Formats: sequence, C-alpha cells, structure tokens
Amino acid sequence: MRTAPARRGAGIASQLLDHALRNARARGVGRVSLETGSMEFFAPARAFYRKAGFTDCAPFGPYAADPNSVFMTLPL
Repeated sequence: MRTAPARRGAGIASQLLDHALRNARARGVGRVSLETGSMEFFAPARAFYRKAGFTDCAPFGPYAADPNSVFMTLPL
C-alpha cells in the first residue's frame, strides 16, 4: 500500500487497512499475511503494519525466504 506524498498523514492507508480487515473478519478469514520490503525505504510501511498489530512471520504460500522481503501476519 502506498499513499501519494501529498496525501500522507491524512489517514488514507489506515482507512483502507481497516476496511480490508473488517471485510476479512466479516468473511470469516482467520489470518491476514503480507510481504513488504526489507530495505530502509519500506521502514514506514513495516512500522504502519506493526502499529496495526502485524508481527513478523516466516514466508507463506509460494514465497521463499528472501533478504529483500519481510513477511508479516495478523491473526483475526
């Protein structure tokens, strides 16, 4: 998820994530997992997801361990 620089800080990403998580819960999804970058550029994204309750996890699905990736998950 990426917000246009002019709109950062307006809560758009939080609203989108909240909507997606509410929708997942309503459909009975038990866990949401994501992959993001490991580089410093992605530090704000990792902090955003951690603030929402996501924690680091092992690669999932077809992903393999990759030094350029961070895998995160949130049990619902």
